[in-house]
Amino acid sequence: MDSFDDTLATSDPVDTVQSVNVAHRLKTMARIQPYRRAVVFPAGRDRNGRVAYSHLTFRQLDRESDCFARGLEAAGIVRGTRTILMVRPSLEFFALTFAMLKVGAVFVMVDPGMGIGRMLTCLSESRANALIGIPAAHLLRVLRPKYFESVKINITVGRRWFWKGLGLNDIRALPWQPYEVAATRPDEMAAILFTTGSTGDAKGAVYTHCIFDAQVRLIQSQFGITPDEIDLPTFPLFSLFDAALGMTAVIPDMDPTRPAHVNPEKIIEAILNQGVTNMFASPALLDRVGRHGKANTTKLPSLKRVISSGAPISPANVAQFTTLLEDDAEIHTGYGATEAMPVSTFGSKEILSETAALTEKGFGMCVGCPVREISVRIIKISDGPIASWSDDLLVPDGEIGEIAVSGPVVTEGYFRRPKEDALSKIKAGEQVWHRMGDLGWKDKKERIWYCGRKSHRVITPHGTLFTIPCEAIFNNHPAVYRCALVGIGAPPRQRPVVCIQLEADQRNIDKEALTRELKELAAGHMLTEKIDTFLFHPSFPVDIRHNAKIFREKLAEWARKKLE
Repeated sequence: MDSFDDTLATSDPVDTVQSVNVAHRLKTMARIQPYRRAVVFPAGRDRNGRVAYSHLTFRQLDRESDCFARGLEAAGIVRGTRTILMVRPSLEFFALTFAMLKVGAVFVMVDPGMGIGRMLTCLSESRANALIGIPAAHLLRVLRPKYFESVKINITVGRRWFWKGLGLNDIRALPWQPYEVAATRPDEMAAILFTTGSTGDAKGAVYTHCIFDAQVRLIQSQFGITPDEIDLPTFPLFSLFDAALGMTAVIPDMDPTRPAHVNPEKIIEAILNQGVTNMFASPALLDRVGRHGKANTTKLPSLKRVISSGAPISPANVAQFTTLLEDDAEIHTGYGATEAMPVSTFGSKEILSETAALTEKGFGMCVGCPVREISVRIIKISDGPIASWSDDLLVPDGEIGEIAVSGPVVTEGYFRRPKEDALSKIKAGEQVWHRMGDLGWKDKKERIWYCGRKSHRVITPHGTLFTIPCEAIFNNHPAVYRCALVGIGAPPRQRPVVCIQLEADQRNIDKEALTRELKELAAGHMLTEKIDTFLFHPSFPVDIRHNAKIFREKLAEWARKKLE
């Protein structure tokens, strides 16, 4: 068999200088490991509660996507056709996505967890020409037609109700015939992926074919992933990397839009049943599964790598989940964003032995060193656009500034959002730097320390306060589940307020006594000595996808009303 590096470098005949398409990687895997399972899906349970699985091998997945590619083309979804894809994680999701890549269509993906109103705005903004979706998606199209005015081709994955259009069987062109992958250019648009909009408007990041290809390459190289591995991707988009990497993807039995409400027993069951070696997961899911596993002394011997992304993960969460793993396994925290992913990673052994103690003291959250081929710079904090790059923008190592990144996985712009492009992109000749909107600093080992979102900093008469360092001081209290620093009033005279969400078993605690203890904590640290206002909130408003990105703007408004 070919070596893994040779495998990823090999594709069906195509001019690799002029054309890049991740679908070639699936064809390569179908050739060298045709009978290995590519996708495993939990298909139901018997009367005793035992789960049954269905699957597609790499050969089957490649052929299924060939059949769908021919059908999509016949239906009018061709190279460059912007197509909304609203399909739940399933065998069909994999086949359809690779079919669209083979055709060269542009798939549009929006997180349904952002709420129907915001999701509809995003879908309308994409000006898509086609919709492939479950019945609920088409019902939305019929009930809110003005948001789908540009959509002319409709394909239902499931039962059609009272609308016209094609069904999945209508576009599955049989018998199978090999389909030639579109010779897409490296800079050709492959997808529009909308951000969650947790700190502003949701925006459509434009992904090119070379960005997808670079992501596969960097993920494999950073984590040493091999084709014999089995992955449990609890975030659907990450699952698409699996087939390109040659990994078996086990689709979890969960609602991917609500990771904080996952049934931990089902996640553990899938890992043990399938011998999962790798898992992509948000901090909220790791916390829920880790709490359950630690309480039940669960061990996951097959799991050798956990990759957490989507939001910062606390050292306590890392330590908790580590109790489920064998000694040679590790949790890797991934830092990035929809516009640039991955940027940096960090292993749990270094976190727990070195940086966790510093995080608790208010140094920020260490997110590790940049991955290969990615450049990270810390620049002066500014809320306005920066037209062109200059080294005068840089701040000295150790000083907090805005994180800017450049490299092959960095998107060059948003879909038809020139104002946002101006605010988030810096041109440096042919190179583009993306302003992450995050604040941080760089230490002598080139590690990046995340200190919070730029828009969340609190500017007071005594100086600027940063969320992550300040909140760490109060998160040390055993009664505090999480806290959030917000500013009341307008800069530069904001009043700092810390909102507290208590641990579930501490809801009846004496809040006056706890407030006194929190004030003592604040007074004992230079970072927080000017903070003297604490409010208790029953449950923070957070994004549904990760259940960790706190909607601080909503908390600030709540706090303002409480203090009136």
